[in-house]
Parts: sequence; C-alpha cells; structure tokens
Amino acid sequence: MPRSSATDTTAPAVRVMIVDDDPQSLALSAAAVEGPGLEIITMEHPEEALRRARNDRPSIALLDLRMPAMSGIELMEHLISMDPNIDVILVTAHYSTESAVEAIQKGACDYFNKPISVQRLRDRVHKLAEDARQRLRRAEIERDSIDVYQFENMIGRSAAMLDVFVQLRRIAPHFRTILVSGPTGTGKELVARALHQLSPVARGNFAACNCSAIVESLFESELFGYVKGAFTGANTDKIGLFEYANNGVVFLDEIGDMPLATQAKLLRVLQMQEIMRVGSPTPRKINVRVIAATNRDLKEMVAEKLFREDLYYRLAAIEVRLPALKDRMEDLPLLTRYFLSKYSREYHKSVSFISRRAEAMLSRYAWPGNIRQLESAMAHACMMAQSETLDVQDFQEEFRSPGPGEFAGINTELMSMDEMQRIHARNVVEKMGGNKSRAADVLGISRVTLYKLLSSSDGADQQ
Repeated sequence: MPRSSATDTTAPAVRVMIVDDDPQSLALSAAAVEGPGLEIITMEHPEEALRRARNDRPSIALLDLRMPAMSGIELMEHLISMDPNIDVILVTAHYSTESAVEAIQKGACDYFNKPISVQRLRDRVHKLAEDARQRLRRAEIERDSIDVYQFENMIGRSAAMLDVFVQLRRIAPHFRTILVSGPTGTGKELVARALHQLSPVARGNFAACNCSAIVESLFESELFGYVKGAFTGANTDKIGLFEYANNGVVFLDEIGDMPLATQAKLLRVLQMQEIMRVGSPTPRKINVRVIAATNRDLKEMVAEKLFREDLYYRLAAIEVRLPALKDRMEDLPLLTRYFLSKYSREYHKSVSFISRRAEAMLSRYAWPGNIRQLESAMAHACMMAQSETLDVQDFQEEFRSPGPGEFAGINTELMSMDEMQRIHARNVVEKMGGNKSRAADVLGISRVTLYKLLSSSDGADQQ
C-alpha cells in the first residue's frame, strides 16, 4: 500500500517502491526511509510490484534479494528495462560476495545486509531522492532551454556557439559575400539559411549547390544556365541557380571542389554582379548574395595552386568558423533532447527521456561526423526505442563499443579503481565544457562527490 510522506509542494513526490515478501521487514524498511517529499509504495509480491511500476514509475526501488516467485535481481532487471534511470538498492539476510558483485554489475546502485542500519539506509535513500529531484529539474530546464538557446534552427549554449550567433546577427543585414568553414556535419547550410532569413533579401529565393556533386562539364550550365542550341540536348532556354536566386541567396557548399575554370567565372560574377548563360554573348544583371562553405583549408589550397587566391580573399573577407561537436560538448544534452523531441514526434513514439547511462555513452564518443552524425544516431535510437526512455541498447553498436578513449596510453594494470574514476571524472567535466553540475548528472553522482573526486585528483597530481 502507498504511504505518502510528501510535504514539498514545489516539486512532485519522489516514489520509492519497497518489495519484500516478509511483512515485518517491509514495514521496518518503509518506516526507515519515509520522509518529506517521498511517496512510499510497499509490495509483498514481485509480480504485483512490476504491474504497479508500469503505471507509477518509481524513481527508487528497495528490493529483497531472495523472494519465492522472483529474485530481487530478476525484478531489478525488469525495472531497469522499464526505466534505465531507476536507482535500485538490494537487501539480503544471506550476504555473499558473488551476489553483491552480480547485483552491482547488473545495475544496482547499492547492496545492504540485514539487519539494516536504519540511519545508513535512510541517508542513502534520501540522497538518491534528492539526486532524482535534481535530474527532473535539470531535464525541465533543458527542455525549456531548447527555445532559449535556439537561433534560427541552430542550438547551442557553449561559448563557441554563442559567439557564432552574435557574429551572424551582426553580419546578416549586410549584403556581403560570406565564407562558412568547419568540419563536415557541423551545420554550415543551417548557417547559410539563417543568414538568408535574417537578411534584407529574406523574401528572395535560396538556391543551394553542392559543388562536390556536380560533374565539371556541367558546372557553368548549372550555375549560369544556357540558351537553346548551346550544346547537344539544349532544346530550350534554361535559367541557372544565380538567375533563380536573383534578389536572394546562392549557397555554394564544398566550394573547394569547384574547378579552377569555374572559379574564374564566379569571381567575375562577384565583381560585376552579372552572369552570362552558356551559349549567349549577352550579360544579365543580377543581385545575389553568395554564401560559400568548405570543410577544407582554402589557404592551403591556394598555396598548392588548387584554389584561386583572388577568389579566396573575395570570399573570406567575412568568415564564420563553426566548431566541431567535440569542441562544444556542453551543447550535447540540449542537442540530444532536441533530436529526441523531433524524432519521437516524427516516428509517433512516446519517448521523452534519455538514460544517464546513454548520456554518459554519448559524451564519451568522439563524433567525427559532428551534428549530422548525432542526429542520425538519435533518429535510429528513437526508432528502436521500446520504452519512454532511450537507453544504451537503442543505439547502434559503434556508439556502444568504446574506442581507445580516456585510458589510451595509460597503464591501468596497477591502477586503483579510485584512480580510474578520477581520470574518468576529469574527462567528463572537460567534455561538458567545465560544467560540473552537468558532469555530475552524466556520471550519476552528486556534485559534492564530484568535487571530492576532482580535489583528490588535484592532490594526486601534486604528489
């Protein structure tokens, strides 16, 4: 029967489910852990507990290890499959090292022997409850923050992205050629579209051209159009992208792949604001803003005579540099929640959360494909999800299999578990952009515990 101890009206009560086939132990455990802001649910039968958990979704479960119908470990596995964020404590009167190790390996956060220390159990449950409240508050804040930190379909709160947003606001109103640079998958076309929407020509057409996807012989006709009879198969006049985007924007993606001959003609277009269709001697005046993008080092290409120097300086007078995702990991929680919301709606799934284990897994990944790869990973996970919480198994194998990672080059054979935890904690803090609150949440520990880990790490470094 539920025993509500909730007195905090500012936040929903944290549900604690206690399952024990011994009524006396059940009552003692309930009395030990009850307190403000907690709703205690006591159950004697594991099957009934599972049915109840499907509806009430406890944040914490206190389970007896040995029960006739189902063991505490089996029940724990069912509960974790329903909600990977649940904190499970196992209790037993028959302690063994093997069962304790198995419990922790399969997801228990703690293991108590009977007779239980009432104060220790109470402190542990209340600490887990406070952590659960903080996770809920942080999830609500981050859902709200998607709008706060969204800029023309781009999302970010890292210093690097906020600087980009400021730069875009400043340059958008001015009708100048712009170069957007950054690794593949960082959102260069999103930047181009944002500049278009914020510019004086927002009502004009936006024409995108991927230079790496066009055969060299077709470049001119694609960009500038052609007249009837210009070549075999030209049975009618056709406008090119520049005429289509007159009084608008032409976006030239991967401009480093544009042939040198076409680069010369593009330079003339930028200088004269006029184009000539293939097969026509007549210039046509246009009013087009050109935004070019590249993932290559154009300066180096200029030095190697692969890109025109005069065109480079014309394009790079104003340059927007986009950071790789690994350099803005503080934005990862916002981005994952944005894509979670997007694809749960698109696939008609009731997926609302992502587990701490999955968040930690994503934070350890290097993301060579940047935002595009993250979006693809989240889309796949939402499609595969079987519950309202995304967990590790919903993601593809490449994300679940750790690479060389944070212990690469370090001899861990004689390293204590504490030392390995300190290294991992430091790396997570670094990936979260120095945000210790966020790092603590990803690690599944309190900020106090994180500070202790980091301070002991500093002390170890000084020895």
